[in-house]
Amino acid sequence: MPNDTLNEREFELINIIGGGLGSNQRDLSQKMALSLGMTNMLIRRMVSKGFIRITQLNKRKVKYLLTPKGFAEKMRKSVKYTFKTVVSIGLIKDRVKKVIAQLYHDEGYRHFTILGKSDFALLIEMAFNEMGLDGHQIIYVDEVPLEGVKEVLVICKEDGDVSNHRFAKAVDLVHELAKDDFFINHIGEPA
Repeated sequence: MPNDTLNEREFELINIIGGGLGSNQRDLSQKMALSLGMTNMLIRRMVSKGFIRITQLNKRKVKYLLTPKGFAEKMRKSVKYTFKTVVSIGLIKDRVKKVIAQLYHDEGYRHFTILGKSDFALLIEMAFNEMGLDGHQIIYVDEVPLEGVKEVLVICKEDGDVSNHRFAKAVDLVHELAKDDFFINHIGEPA
């Protein structure tokens, strides 16, 4: 049933309608950044596929509702996205472990200052714990420290410019993750 598969725009429309975020075509059009004509065409296509039902409230007002088939597709895609996210986090953590192993075992670093307090930064601590490494110190900071970084500054945010600072070692983890073709190829697979 290739006709029943949803493209990105169709799935976006299902999410907006399913979340009660669009009360009319103009709202839907604005939320999706589409023209009214394109929005109308998309709604009609989704009605013909059986994902959306239109209910006439009065002469000028309609209500858009997901059909059971629309709810099922929304749930299926959401579950698939969740599984892809879990796999992606595992791939990120594995790559972080490789970077840490190189810094810890190969280069002998034991003091790590993490720039950026985020879930991404917490993956570093998880990786250290899972690797069973002893004798290390991790410090979290929001801003680039002017001094006090003993050994390695690990950058875990996109705007972590450290070009005007001196450290024994600075590792841009976002950049390091982007180097791995295997990682890029598996994260980039469509949902």
